[in-house]
Amino acid sequence: MTQPSFTHSLVHPFKIVECPRDAMQGFKNSIPTKAKTAYLNTLLKVGFDTLDFGSFVSPKAVPQMADTEAVLRGLDLSGTRTKLLAIVANLRGAEQAAAHDAITYIGFPLSVSEIFQQRNTGKTIAEALAEVAEIQNSIFPKGKTLVVYLSMAFGNPYGEPHNPETVAELTRKVAELGVGIVALSDTVGSATPGSIRELFSQLILAFPGIEFGAHLHSTPHTATGKIAAAYESGCRRFDGAIRGFGGCPMAEDQLTGNIPTEQIIAYLQSQSIDLQLDMDAFGEAWQLAAEVFGI
Repeated sequence: MTQPSFTHSLVHPFKIVECPRDAMQGFKNSIPTKAKTAYLNTLLKVGFDTLDFGSFVSPKAVPQMADTEAVLRGLDLSGTRTKLLAIVANLRGAEQAAAHDAITYIGFPLSVSEIFQQRNTGKTIAEALAEVAEIQNSIFPKGKTLVVYLSMAFGNPYGEPHNPETVAELTRKVAELGVGIVALSDTVGSATPGSIRELFSQLILAFPGIEFGAHLHSTPHTATGKIAAAYESGCRRFDGAIRGFGGCPMAEDQLTGNIPTEQIIAYLQSQSIDLQLDMDAFGEAWQLAAEVFGI
């Protein structure tokens, strides 16, 4: 397939979203609040655009995130340019998150898969889309920005029909609600460079008003190919987790991890992109990650 040439009007500024929450939420051993806060404060020194730091969800569903408010109180935001993102699963969680001035972005998982939507939030896609509308109407007047994660955007293990047109239709419905950021999520690591190019190329051209992000899961040896495919197709917002930790605990027992942030940085630097990151702070965070996750 011949790749389109992206004009300046279609390309958003480069952004790296560091996702320690995604790494922590499925970790089997409980991580003390103090350890989480220390790790997040180190990440805040690096200069990422956004830090996905926690979630306002049921502690029964995700016990590791039960201390999100306590963690938030311990964050030092005085000298950082990084904006905070919190994940929610319903309107109640969104209202909790929106009550905190320090939080800029509120993320909601909307799935292309009916089975996974039920498994993840206990709702049908139609019900979840209605909740997206309620969340947007609730948080927009408070100056918060909604980020919709389209999970299973590249296929799923449940045998449900899937194609780019299905993803485009759901994107259209989200766009009609005024949502400006959509992260295409490869929840179980099923995407290939070809499918990534196809989906990003089509959607970026079809919805120029939306900032599309890549929230990909991968094994380390396939990560760079996936990053390159998204970049070459016009994506400028990349989610990652240091050392490639993480994965959705609601998807499968065996998961590939998040794209390692260090591989995102290395690839973008190879394209002569100045990310304006503090690499000394990044090295400190890289070392601390090993302690937090016990490797």
